[in-house]
Amino acid sequence: MVLEQLPEHLNFPALIKGLYFIRQAPDISVSGLSLDSRLAQSGDLFFALQGQEVHGKTFIDDAITRGVSVVMWESPIAQQDIREGVPVYGVPGLKNMVGAIAERFYGGPSSQQWVIGITGTNGKTSVAQFIAQAIHQKTPCGVIGTLGNGVFGQLNDTVFTTPDAVTLHTLLDDMHHDDVNHVVMEVSSHGLEQGRAAGVSFDVAVFTNLSHEHLDYHGDMESYGQAKRRLFESSGLKYAVINIDDDYGRKLLTSLPASTGTVSYGFGGGDVLPSLLGSELQLGSNGLRMHVESDWGSAYLQVPLIGGFNAENVLAALGALLASGISFDDAVERLGKVSPVPGRMQAYGGKVVGDRVVGNDEHPLVVVDYAHTPDALEKVLTALREHTAGKLWCLFGCGGDRDTTKRPLMAAVAERLADRVIISDDNPRTESPQVIVADILQGFERVDDVLVIADRSKAIESLVLEVQKADVVLIAGKGHEEVQIVGEQRLPFNDGEEVEKALALRESQGGPS
Repeated sequence: MVLEQLPEHLNFPALIKGLYFIRQAPDISVSGLSLDSRLAQSGDLFFALQGQEVHGKTFIDDAITRGVSVVMWESPIAQQDIREGVPVYGVPGLKNMVGAIAERFYGGPSSQQWVIGITGTNGKTSVAQFIAQAIHQKTPCGVIGTLGNGVFGQLNDTVFTTPDAVTLHTLLDDMHHDDVNHVVMEVSSHGLEQGRAAGVSFDVAVFTNLSHEHLDYHGDMESYGQAKRRLFESSGLKYAVINIDDDYGRKLLTSLPASTGTVSYGFGGGDVLPSLLGSELQLGSNGLRMHVESDWGSAYLQVPLIGGFNAENVLAALGALLASGISFDDAVERLGKVSPVPGRMQAYGGKVVGDRVVGNDEHPLVVVDYAHTPDALEKVLTALREHTAGKLWCLFGCGGDRDTTKRPLMAAVAERLADRVIISDDNPRTESPQVIVADILQGFERVDDVLVIADRSKAIESLVLEVQKADVVLIAGKGHEEVQIVGEQRLPFNDGEEVEKALALRESQGGPS
């Protein structure tokens, strides 16, 4: 029996060629890639990277017992060793090589697909979903992001917005083999900083905005912005779609190489008019309506979405569709058919009539949104104020083990824009919920007016039972999430489900009018 020769891209020397030099690299066949020793299989190339708490090198011996053929670990200096007959290489800067190695291993699937990457503090998920919905109307579209990974409409749950480099290239390869040749991907600053998106051939990069978030990780806004910029430095990038109503967006636009085509968008808030100019924004019972003037054409665009800030997200999606070769008229028609994104301005209860919310027979309007930054909370509350005939209520919290500096800032936003504020738990993780609440309360001028109900389920229930039908309630911070993270536990919890239960209880009790 003659064994078929393995493709060169499954050979260890070929995988690392030009990325890392090893004198007389062993001619080892690699049958798989792994970052987690528990998932490692016989014949794998195992990568041991520095984690947030533990270095992957701790698990090298475990990976070797599972039969891996070669190991590369993240090391401050070049090293090499042999353990149980397995070559083990210490490699400086390994995290930035894993993506390129994975891209080679899978034969470069993203170079054979049209890949759109979206980055920014807020709006990534909405923009990604709008683009995917529009493309999927006529051809299959893959999605990688916060709501899950897979073909649009059939997403599998995920933990990270941007998966690790091996998982990412595996997903792209699976999609390619399923003839999914368009992929829309959320690209987080963490993912860019940690090299998770390395090796992906992006065709279009979209920038939504930059505001206060993740400073516990990046240190300052300049470093945060630099992490976002990495997406636009991708080799072979064809188009950049940039919000130039955003200060950082304007800086980014002027720094791009001449070889990158640009589509700027906005409502004319800066010194330079964008190539996609929105105007005449109207909010009503059928969603938002605006006029779009552009280099490709002009039209009125009607989209069934709540919230004026969604107009920016729609313009970003329109820009990405145009950069992808879809005609202006076709893109406008497709966007007119998009649906709201789960956990993003997701409405329960009351209804919008004209530009105001009125209760239905029993219920006020309750909106669940993922807003978990000061800027996002401000945009959502401002948008809901436009629809509020009664009082505007806001329930929010802040996640534990995350950026603490945003907590009082979110409090100040809520106090300024809402009539009443309730503070509740939001994924405290391993941090004390009481400490988180104390940090939030520092941002209020009138602390006595703030109600604290730690139990999020009880907080939602009591709020929904108390408000009047003409009131509007925002439940902010968790959006689509299906769990509440307390300590190391991931407990089943969904804001929307809690709202539905509370509204049903209100109806059974004949709640306030």
